[in-house]
Amino acid sequence: QAETDREAGGNKGVSDRQIRLKIYSPNVLNITLVDLPGITKVPVGDQPTDIEARIRTMILSYIKHKTCIILAVSPANADLANSDALQMARQADPDGSRTIGVITKVCP
Repeated sequence: QAETDREAGGNKGVSDRQIRLKIYSPNVLNITLVDLPGITKVPVGDQPTDIEARIRTMILSYIKHKTCIILAVSPANADLANSDALQMARQADPDGSRTIGVITKVCP
Protein backbone atom coordinates (compact mmCIF):
# COMPACT_ATOMS: atom_id res chain seq x y z
CA GLN A 1 0.00 0.00 0.00
CA ALA A 2 2.86 2.36 0.82
CA GLU A 3 4.43 1.79 -2.61
CA THR A 4 1.10 2.36 -4.34
CA ASP A 5 0.57 5.61 -2.44
CA ARG A 6 4.12 6.71 -3.24
CA GLU A 7 3.69 5.97 -6.94
CA ALA A 8 0.08 7.02 -7.54
CA GLY A 9 -0.78 9.24 -4.57
CA GLY A 10 -3.25 8.53 -1.83
CA ASN A 11 -6.37 9.84 -3.59
CA LYS A 12 -7.32 7.11 -6.10
CA GLY A 13 -4.54 8.03 -8.53
CA VAL A 14 -3.34 5.53 -11.14
CA SER A 15 0.19 5.09 -12.45
CA ASP A 16 1.49 3.02 -15.35
CA ARG A 17 4.78 2.50 -13.53
CA GLN A 18 5.18 -1.00 -12.15
CA ILE A 19 5.59 -1.93 -8.52
CA ARG A 20 7.62 -5.14 -8.51
CA LEU A 21 7.59 -7.75 -5.79
CA LYS A 22 10.10 -10.52 -6.34
CA ILE A 23 9.84 -13.86 -4.59
CA TYR A 24 12.78 -16.22 -4.85
CA SER A 25 12.52 -19.90 -4.08
CA PRO A 26 13.73 -23.15 -5.64
CA ASN A 27 10.20 -24.48 -5.09
CA VAL A 28 8.23 -22.04 -7.28
CA LEU A 29 7.84 -21.51 -11.01
CA ASN A 30 9.60 -18.68 -12.79
CA ILE A 31 6.49 -16.60 -13.55
CA THR A 32 5.44 -12.97 -13.56
CA LEU A 33 2.00 -11.99 -12.28
CA VAL A 34 0.74 -8.55 -13.23
CA ASP A 35 -2.27 -7.20 -11.33
CA LEU A 36 -3.83 -4.58 -13.58
CA PRO A 37 -6.46 -2.06 -12.51
CA GLY A 38 -10.09 -2.54 -13.39
CA ILE A 39 -11.57 -0.22 -15.98
CA THR A 40 -12.77 3.02 -14.42
CA LYS A 41 -15.51 4.83 -16.33
CA VAL A 42 -15.93 7.92 -14.13
CA PRO A 43 -12.84 9.61 -12.66
CA VAL A 44 -12.71 10.11 -8.88
CA GLY A 45 -10.14 11.71 -6.60
CA ASP A 46 -6.93 12.59 -8.43
CA GLN A 47 -7.74 10.55 -11.53
CA PRO A 48 -7.45 12.27 -14.92
CA THR A 49 -10.55 12.89 -17.02
CA ASP A 50 -9.36 10.33 -19.60
CA ILE A 51 -8.87 7.60 -16.98
CA GLU A 52 -10.80 4.95 -18.95
CA ALA A 53 -8.65 5.40 -22.08
CA ARG A 54 -5.44 5.36 -20.04
CA ILE A 55 -6.36 2.15 -18.22
CA ARG A 56 -7.44 0.43 -21.46
CA THR A 57 -4.11 1.38 -23.07
CA MET A 58 -2.21 0.10 -20.04
CA ILE A 59 -4.09 -3.22 -20.02
CA LEU A 60 -3.62 -3.78 -23.75
CA SER A 61 0.10 -3.07 -23.46
CA TYR A 62 0.38 -6.19 -21.27
CA ILE A 63 -2.21 -8.59 -22.67
CA LYS A 64 -1.16 -8.18 -26.32
CA HIS A 65 1.97 -10.28 -25.72
CA LYS A 66 1.62 -13.84 -27.03
CA THR A 67 3.26 -15.28 -23.88
CA CYS A 68 0.65 -13.66 -21.62
CA ILE A 69 -2.16 -15.69 -20.08
CA ILE A 70 -5.18 -13.44 -19.59
CA LEU A 71 -7.39 -13.87 -16.54
CA ALA A 72 -10.53 -12.00 -17.61
CA VAL A 73 -12.26 -11.25 -14.31
CA SER A 74 -15.97 -10.41 -14.42
CA PRO A 75 -18.52 -10.07 -11.62
CA ALA A 76 -21.28 -12.70 -11.48
CA ASN A 77 -23.91 -9.99 -11.02
CA ALA A 78 -23.23 -8.48 -14.47
CA ASP A 79 -24.10 -9.68 -17.97
CA LEU A 80 -21.02 -11.41 -19.43
CA ALA A 81 -22.00 -10.11 -22.87
CA ASN A 82 -21.13 -6.64 -21.57
CA SER A 83 -17.89 -7.61 -19.79
CA ASP A 84 -15.09 -5.11 -20.44
CA ALA A 85 -12.54 -7.76 -19.40
CA LEU A 86 -13.81 -10.29 -21.94
CA GLN A 87 -14.09 -7.64 -24.65
CA MET A 88 -10.47 -6.59 -24.15
CA ALA A 89 -9.30 -10.22 -23.94
CA ARG A 90 -11.06 -10.95 -27.23
CA GLN A 91 -9.30 -7.97 -28.80
CA ALA A 92 -5.85 -9.23 -27.71
CA ASP A 93 -6.60 -12.96 -28.04
CA PRO A 94 -9.23 -13.45 -30.76
CA ASP A 95 -9.21 -17.26 -30.66
CA GLY A 96 -9.33 -17.38 -26.85
CA SER A 97 -6.35 -19.70 -26.53
CA ARG A 98 -4.68 -17.51 -23.87
CA THR A 99 -7.81 -16.40 -22.02
CA ILE A 100 -9.31 -17.84 -18.84
CA GLY A 101 -12.63 -16.39 -17.68
CA VAL A 102 -12.91 -15.83 -13.93
CA ILE A 103 -16.28 -15.14 -12.31
CA THR A 104 -16.13 -13.22 -9.03
CA LYS A 105 -18.60 -11.83 -6.47
CA VAL A 106 -20.74 -14.95 -6.65
CA CYS A 107 -22.26 -14.41 -3.18
CA PRO A 108 -24.21 -11.25 -2.28
